[in-house]
Amino acid sequence: MIAAMALSLSSCCSAPKEESMSDLTNRVFAMAAEQCKLMDKQLDDSVSPRTFTPQGIFVPTTLSWWCSGFYPGTMWYIYKQTGDEQIKALSDKHTRKLADVAACASGHDIGFQYWCSYGNGLLETDNKDYLPTLEEASAMLARRFNPTVGCIRSWGRVDDTNDFQVIIDNMMNLELLMEASRLFKCDSLANIANTHAKTTMANHYRNDNTCYHVLHYDQTNGQCVRKRTAQGYADESSWARGQAWGLYGYAMMYRETQDAAYLEMAEKIAKALMPRLPEDGMPYWDYDCPAIPYTYRDVSAGAIMASALVELSGETKDAAFAAECKAMAEKQIRSMASDKYMCTIAGKNGCFLLMHSVGNLHGTEKNTIQEVDAPLTYADYYFLEAILRFNALYK
Repeated sequence: MIAAMALSLSSCCSAPKEESMSDLTNRVFAMAAEQCKLMDKQLDDSVSPRTFTPQGIFVPTTLSWWCSGFYPGTMWYIYKQTGDEQIKALSDKHTRKLADVAACASGHDIGFQYWCSYGNGLLETDNKDYLPTLEEASAMLARRFNPTVGCIRSWGRVDDTNDFQVIIDNMMNLELLMEASRLFKCDSLANIANTHAKTTMANHYRNDNTCYHVLHYDQTNGQCVRKRTAQGYADESSWARGQAWGLYGYAMMYRETQDAAYLEMAEKIAKALMPRLPEDGMPYWDYDCPAIPYTYRDVSAGAIMASALVELSGETKDAAFAAECKAMAEKQIRSMASDKYMCTIAGKNGCFLLMHSVGNLHGTEKNTIQEVDAPLTYADYYFLEAILRFNALYK
């Protein structure tokens, strides 16, 4: 009798069963679909979603803003998972809003804008109507390349003869060039991407395998003349989203080229970052912020990192390290899918999915929007991508 009571008590006190990844996926994508459909009602043909302020204000932005491709890209991922025809139609509508590349493209961020939207649309539908826009976008991005520097200019006009600035974010835009090189049989696009990646590897990274945010080059001789941050805590600190951009970028370049140098770089970055993550896997906005743990998390950095770690777990030849990457990515996905970080009521959170990201803590604009402790459109995109990648590898 006593033994039976003890067994019953033990059963009652046991931890709840962990949600399966299948159930988590269905729950997350159902909420994402609802939010995206409601988001559409807040937009006209001239704007894209940007953020939702802590004061409860939905903030749209122009199509030339660097993140305008993430909302249609998010919906392409939802369509991929659910087959929802309404979502497919909305994906196509918001993708085609970016058809005027010359008007919409914003510097090196053409890759974000056009591969996330038109690229994903092509992958999901094989709609050949998307090809001319992708070809034009890749050509515009390639024109920002300077062979003397060996990099694509991030900020400033293509014809600017002064300061040549390159940010780590630019690693993400190489995917457009790699895919376009294959689609349009244009080797020069892949050559540009590879040169940029190798130059960045040589100059952007410190001995501890963390990276600077911004590098300044002398375009007359290709020499790096300054290394600094624009969005991190300090020039020598490790801005979290920048570290995630680099990790993702080198894992992607290895997938595209099978160049072992890229795999080694991605492994080094992951090994530098994972031990520095908090218990739930969601990074603080800068790994070296002295206010940790009393400062902001950046869920967007966690989402990008999770997607990259899933990919890296399938690329690395080290089985133990692959398991470590998989475990951390799953932890990050589960954290983001919790009510601590994910909106659970349709129509709330400005119709974004995730909460608690940091865009630019130092940014000040006329309308005082700083995107601090707020939802960001790219956090949603990479979160869904991470789940899809995880399920593709480990279902």
